[in-house]
Amino acid sequence: MSTFLLEIGTEELPADFARLALPQLEALVHRDLAERRLSHGPVTVTSTPRRLALFVADLATTAADLEEDRKGPPAAQALKEGVPTPAAIGFAKRCGIEASALEVRDTPKGPFVFARVREPGVPAAELLAACIPQWIAGLQGRRFMRWAEGESRFSRPVRWLVALLDGAVIPVTLAGSDPEVSSGRLSRGHRLHGAKAGAGSGGIPEVSIATASAYAETLAAAGVEVDRQRRATTIRAAVDTAAAALQARPDLPQELFDELTDLVEAPLLIEGSVPEAYLALPAEVLSTVMRAHQRYIPLYRQQAEVDPLALDARSSLLPTFLCIANSLPAATATVRRGNERVLKARLADAEFFVAADRAVASIDRRDQLARVTFAEGLGSLLNRVERLEWCTDGLVEQLGLGEHDAAHARRAAHLCKHDLVSQMVGEFPELQGVMGGKYLLAEGEPRPVALAVLEHYLPRGAGDSLPTSKAGAVVALAERPELLLSIYARGERPSGSSDPYALRRAGNGLLQILWHQGWRLDLVTLLQRACAHWAELLPAFQVDPTALAADLGEFLRQRLVSLLEEEGLPVDLVQAVAGEGVALTRVLADPADARQRAKLLVALRANGQLAAVQAVVTRAARLAAKGDLAADLLSPLGVVSPALFEKSSEAAMLTVLQELEPIASGKGTERYQALADGLAQGAAALAAFFDGDQSVLVMVDDPAVRRNRLNLLGLLRNQAAVLAEFERING
Repeated sequence: MSTFLLEIGTEELPADFARLALPQLEALVHRDLAERRLSHGPVTVTSTPRRLALFVADLATTAADLEEDRKGPPAAQALKEGVPTPAAIGFAKRCGIEASALEVRDTPKGPFVFARVREPGVPAAELLAACIPQWIAGLQGRRFMRWAEGESRFSRPVRWLVALLDGAVIPVTLAGSDPEVSSGRLSRGHRLHGAKAGAGSGGIPEVSIATASAYAETLAAAGVEVDRQRRATTIRAAVDTAAAALQARPDLPQELFDELTDLVEAPLLIEGSVPEAYLALPAEVLSTVMRAHQRYIPLYRQQAEVDPLALDARSSLLPTFLCIANSLPAATATVRRGNERVLKARLADAEFFVAADRAVASIDRRDQLARVTFAEGLGSLLNRVERLEWCTDGLVEQLGLGEHDAAHARRAAHLCKHDLVSQMVGEFPELQGVMGGKYLLAEGEPRPVALAVLEHYLPRGAGDSLPTSKAGAVVALAERPELLLSIYARGERPSGSSDPYALRRAGNGLLQILWHQGWRLDLVTLLQRACAHWAELLPAFQVDPTALAADLGEFLRQRLVSLLEEEGLPVDLVQAVAGEGVALTRVLADPADARQRAKLLVALRANGQLAAVQAVVTRAARLAAKGDLAADLLSPLGVVSPALFEKSSEAAMLTVLQELEPIASGKGTERYQALADGLAQGAAALAAFFDGDQSVLVMVDDPAVRRNRLNLLGLLRNQAAVLAEFERING
């Protein structure tokens, strides 16, 4: 068994390329080694900013021999009086054997000739030499490039290649590369480590890799931590230690952490200082400048509660940042000074932007929105704000919001987009809403209005926080249908991975806000009113209000189903309350209702009540479909005549339905648990209708008795449907 090493050396790779390329490389290797019958142990992929590396442990020195039987022509065509025909001779030649070695075997289609083929295994080095260029060419990523005069394409120019099987070089040349890249055992160390001695291309020290198993150790001696996971662990530990010493909380989101891991070959943590004067800026401004522009790690005071509307950072942010450098420890002081100088310049720009924004009243910025186009055919951003205000008014009315919350929501809707034309948001779009709220508070707007403006973008994505204030939640709600209605009116729909306006995220956010606030909103009524209004607002699109409402309703149903499944609810239970085929008026008249019923079904399955109820209701629904009692109505009990009963099980079923009728026809959400309990308690009586001494035949010859029994089953189906479409549940 051998160890195989492949290192693809490049110029500095984009930070996100490794995360995309490594899983691809691992999959290609597994696939090709399996196809070539080359047994192996663990496959490990790793990277630094200037290399992708692959290890295969316990690799067989030779591929396994191939032995297989190949089916040829029918025996009648292959042999004439036992003598091979040209058909048999040609088949044998293709299989690499003599015609006399062919065997006749019986098959379901008659006798055929077969050839037993043995293909000897190819040495691993030969197979790998053929695979390596294919693996490199097979990697996909964004913005691939050509370099010099060659035709090779890669994320960045490939400069060297190490391919070792134990200590032997596997000869490979990358076709189309210019200058030509051939494999060897020479890698590159850290740019600054030992650069004076043995420097190779560009003054970077060359490192000779003696054997594949010595790779990591050899590069470590040259200042490179090649193991990506180990670098990540080192960075995390260094940041946590430094933050703990300062009694601080590092602002290190996963995206930045991954980027830092892929930007350095030998991580070195450096502490820098932020001039105290700049703490007069909002904390979000400083933090965003540090993270987005400089890839620094801001430090928040450990015990401080960050006020989202605070106008300065003094109470929340430390005048210290952490930097993960790719330099040598001896240069720490120089690197610190350089980073502090760059940060100071960036913060001076931010200070200028904030001052320039503060010199313009927010209400005047709102007027400037008229000069910015929202989308073709949909007018300006100011037009969008006006549509959003209309939605806010409708929501305030439907939700029955209190006087103060309603007034704050309307004022926030009026001003919510003013910061989109501010200089600060122009530089940092991720601060939209945040800066708008802070500017409004500084101008004397009520805090609930400023907070609502800040919160109306929430949630920005999966796992993001949700609006905490009622006014903020209403404006956040209003923005979602405004976007959906406007883009759908243009005739655009999300498809596959294409969703340029983030409509799916908007639909998800709408439902999540409702659930978080505990609001029960009739989306059917909202969509009907809004679609009629949009048809008047946008006559150029010739909107059909009914069709638009149906399209948006189906879209929101899909979003609801997706969210419930993401919460971990079983697919069949979600389908039973909100799946395709369930009336939209049942699903969207109150999305919180559908979620509540799905969770109740989960609880019923967990305590064992669901199976017995489901079996009876599903059987009843299947037979009731043969009757004429409407499936979408809670029909009165009078459709059943006790005078036509012939068995006690019929009377027992009617008794159960009489007990369930006031529950099923009620209005409160507490009825669902009561209905589930009633169905579970009556399961035995309901089951007796179908099985046992008193069971009945539903489809009897007497039409009156048959219709009576079908109505009895229809009543059960309709009452149970108040909870769920039981026939959609598995089991």
